Amino acid sequence: MKCVFRIGAVLALLSVVGCSWFDWVPGVGGGKKEDPAKPVPLVEFAEEADVVRLWQASVGKGLGRKYLRLTPAILADRVYAADAYGAVAAFDRFTGRNAWRTSIGKPDGGAGFKFWDRRDPSFVTGGVGAASGRVLVGTTRGEIVALDAADGSPLWRAEASSEVLSPPVGAEDLVVVQTSDGRIAALNSADGSPRWSFDTQPPILTLRGTAEPSLRGGLVYAGFATGKVAAFRAENGDLIWEQRVMLPEGRSELGRMVDIDGSPLFLRGVLYAVSFQGRLKAFRGTDGAPMWEMEMSSFLDLAEGYGQLYVVSDEGVVSAVEQTDSTLVWQQEGLRNRELTSPVAFSNYVVVGDAEGYLHVLAQSDGRFVARRKVGDGLRSGMTVADNVVYVLTNDGRLNALEIRRRT
Repeated sequence: MKCVFRIGAVLALLSVVGCSWFDWVPGVGGGKKEDPAKPVPLVEFAEEADVVRLWQASVGKGLGRKYLRLTPAILADRVYAADAYGAVAAFDRFTGRNAWRTSIGKPDGGAGFKFWDRRDPSFVTGGVGAASGRVLVGTTRGEIVALDAADGSPLWRAEASSEVLSPPVGAEDLVVVQTSDGRIAALNSADGSPRWSFDTQPPILTLRGTAEPSLRGGLVYAGFATGKVAAFRAENGDLIWEQRVMLPEGRSELGRMVDIDGSPLFLRGVLYAVSFQGRLKAFRGTDGAPMWEMEMSSFLDLAEGYGQLYVVSDEGVVSAVEQTDSTLVWQQEGLRNRELTSPVAFSNYVVVGDAEGYLHVLAQSDGRFVARRKVGDGLRSGMTVADNVVYVLTNDGRLNALEIRRRT
């Protein structure tokens, strides 16, 4: 029995010495066994398209040693990205030309790495959000920083109750942020002053991450480490409804983790959410009435297209599920244990990245592999799509604009 428990690509890794320790002894162990958590080798396939790099630009020092995911954001004709050490930059999304570059602070203890010091001074953990002419970034120090999207000049800073692990989101006069202590808070977008907040009691043990809230139709939808989703009135924070995606059922705190770290997805009046070690579930947006559910475990964002939801499980299995009734359309297991990013879907494709820096392109229709390209030393951050161009930030801080061109 292999006695290593691995939670996807998160920082929770528990090693227990047990029966496999003696497998090398003749007559005691079962001989060499294949590690079930080992990334599967990449399979060969007939490529139907090419992943073409349109441009590449350096953002900063990268994402560091911590498990950080800093998804680029798009506002009008610019794409915005940040590194883990305070650098924020804006680029023309068509040409890659740098429009501005700034810093929101310095790492504790000074910038840079020393080969004898394994501590990572990164502090930018929630980014990047962009709305209403503002670029929004959150930090592990419990700050929300707003920059002018036009030139990067600072607009305001606000204090949060704890570290910000997901991008702040904004709409018109409101900025909404979720913090690691289970609180969701709304701020005035003009000056960062508080509007309202809602507290939950987080479990003893949680994944290191929080779901990005969603603002739709005057409501704020949020998922929590408790395994619940809730809808709030954006103007005053009134709780409209609250429902459970998954009830903790394990005997240990580890087994009872049911975090919703993937952002809830709102589509045509229905809210979809998935929990770790739990369920993928659909709720009616107006009152939270459950519509359907199925077993699923994921801590990544959902994607949608072709009337389907695309889910990347904590084991790296990519699934397509009918939005209306939870029918499983297809599954792609050829990327198992490769520590995938959240998926994005556009045109005819579903795109995911992996820890080795490969970008994988799948067909939305049946999940077959269509194209593949190595774009960096590793990919953790989610991707952003505009006009069929994929913007992805590599772990070493390089922002890529990529286009998928079908072969003729």
